Amino acid sequence: MALLTDDKIDDQIRQVTALLSPASAGLTVPELPDETRAARLSDDHIAEELRGFGPLGILSIVVILAGNLVLAPLSAILVLLWARLSHTAWRAIGYVRPESWTRAVVIGITFGVAFKIVTKVLVMPLLGAPPLNQAYHYLVGNTAALPGVVLAMIVVAGWGEETVFRGYMFERLGRLIGTATWARFLTIVLTSGLFAMGHYHVQGLAGVEQAMITGLVFGTIFAVTGRLWMLMFAHAAYDLTAVALIYWNLESQFAHLVFK
Repeated sequence: MALLTDDKIDDQIRQVTALLSPASAGLTVPELPDETRAARLSDDHIAEELRGFGPLGILSIVVILAGNLVLAPLSAILVLLWARLSHTAWRAIGYVRPESWTRAVVIGITFGVAFKIVTKVLVMPLLGAPPLNQAYHYLVGNTAALPGVVLAMIVVAGWGEETVFRGYMFERLGRLIGTATWARFLTIVLTSGLFAMGHYHVQGLAGVEQAMITGLVFGTIFAVTGRLWMLMFAHAAYDLTAVALIYWNLESQFAHLVFK
């Protein structure tokens, strides 16, 4: 059997390609109407502006971050709209399908619960935080308020905050300052600080401290993995554990478990 040389293989590839082309079959490829081409060019231009840091790009950042001031989780919804209009890949904002949904859920919930307990028992007492979260103390034994609060912890906190402060802000800062080690470290600190400040108006200094810690931990995990779903489950579990401790009036006992 004669061996094919590289030149012969290239010739055969060119022949097959020519046969498969529309022109070889006598077909005419229709051109797009001028209106369609103009619309596509305009769409591409808007997408490029949204991805950049010109007037439209900066405006989109301001509008997205201000969204929750109108109604939570509007900011996260606007992030998804921005991703679509800017032609940003879902992967770029951390929306990567887990290899196993079951494992992501189990690891996320387990980590979130354990992280909250460690924070309540060890970290916050060391920072001198009060044992009770006065902002949510109304939840003690308040069964009627639970459905709304549970929904908020899952949708607004777990899904919404992770989408905005980890997925979206990491993408924006990564595009602005890069993804070198120092840039990732700065991104983690900046996003954690922004996330923490958002808790001041409701929970005061203790809320800022706690949110800064969770932001640093969740941000570091996201910087390493680039995946949001496990963090969403962990964040929701963290907040729901806090709600459970308040509802059953166990905050003080846990806060004084080690440090009396």
